[in-house]
Amino acid sequence: QVQLVESGGGLVQAGGSLRLSCVASGRTSSSYAVGWFRQGPGNEREFVAAISSSGARTYYKASVKGRFTISRDNAKNTVYLQMNRLKPEDAAVYSCAIRPFFAGLVTTQREYDYWGQGTQVTVSS
Repeated sequence: QVQLVESGGGLVQAGGSLRLSCVASGRTSSSYAVGWFRQGPGNEREFVAAISSSGARTYYKASVKGRFTISRDNAKNTVYLQMNRLKPEDAAVYSCAIRPFFAGLVTTQREYDYWGQGTQVTVSS
């Protein structure tokens, strides 16, 4: 089994920054793709960013590109989402997900096998 725990959410003013963390434990395998997703009030869950197992490749939702950075420390089984210049429309519950035994990028929800509980990000205007 695999467990994912997100942290780092909170309340921030528009223009501010937060760094989210996702720690994976259990039978993750030595190679796994990771993605961040978010779900705002009244909205469906949407893709935010993805990173390959080595960290060499990343992919972003258009509206966050240039403001958000996904990275990983495989020695710590941790993936980060650095969020800068936050906007009120970025407010949501952010969740990470992993697909074990997959080295590439995964951007669709149905391709992920394990999900965390999420961390709340609130952006005040």
